Amino acid sequence: MERKELHDLQIELQDDVAEGNYSNLAIISHSSSEFILDFVKILPGLKKTKVQTRVIMAPEHAKRLLYALQENITRYEKTFGEIRMSHPQREDDNETYIPPIGGFKGEA
Repeated sequence: MERKELHDLQIELQDDVAEGNYSNLAIISHSSSEFILDFVKILPGLKKTKVQTRVIMAPEHAKRLLYALQENITRYEKTFGEIRMSHPQREDDNETYIPPIGGFKGEA
């Protein structure tokens, strides 16, 4: 697709979609023909949750998403500073990173 065609593309954002879904965990799986991204919201103290949103895309589009995220994180960090993680993922680390959500006490 030429860049000019992309600029002519009109994308509608419906109100219910514009509200978005919060997610603090993404589960990524793939086959030879597609990547599946399941976005989950984990809440402290709950033992069960469900997928908030599922996105299925072709491998080429998954790689484009990777590049777009890398570019946007770089821009974000130039503006706001480094994004710090409590347990940074290392290249040689085969463990799945689970966000730190324990240790909270709810108050009403």
